[in-house]
Amino acid sequence: MKQRSVQTRFGDLCLGARDGAIVHLGWGRAPAEDDDPLLDAAAAQLAAYDAGTLEAFDLPLRVAGSDFQRAVCDAMCAIPFGQTCTYGDIAKSLRVPAQAVGQACGSNPIPIIIPCHRVMGAKGLTGFSGRGGVETKVTLLRHEGGFLI
Repeated sequence: MKQRSVQTRFGDLCLGARDGAIVHLGWGRAPAEDDDPLLDAAAAQLAAYDAGTLEAFDLPLRVAGSDFQRAVCDAMCAIPFGQTCTYGDIAKSLRVPAQAVGQACGSNPIPIIIPCHRVMGAKGLTGFSGRGGVETKVTLLRHEGGFLI
């Protein structure tokens, strides 16, 4: 896997690409800074998102996992910038239990780009599997104007 680090207000991010698709985004620094046009594009789009000039990512993504995991990731990608939905909303559209959707959201291998931060619990704010937990989720939602306290 080729990797690249990107500094953002949400923390240092590590992008991973394999076979022409983004396959990973995590918090921290990449152990290597690989030269790759796809990583160049992804880093530029993350920088634009961080700057507030990009609302939708346009990158080839590949989610490892079950068909269900990919379906939940597709549903998260459909949530518009600045909006949220609930685990129950996604569960209803997929005809599965909300708890299963929550587990799939927590296993999202490409957070921010696949916006799991836009998914809320039935009673409001819930956890976030990225570094910083709920505080990072709130920061991402505020950045998008979708969550104000």
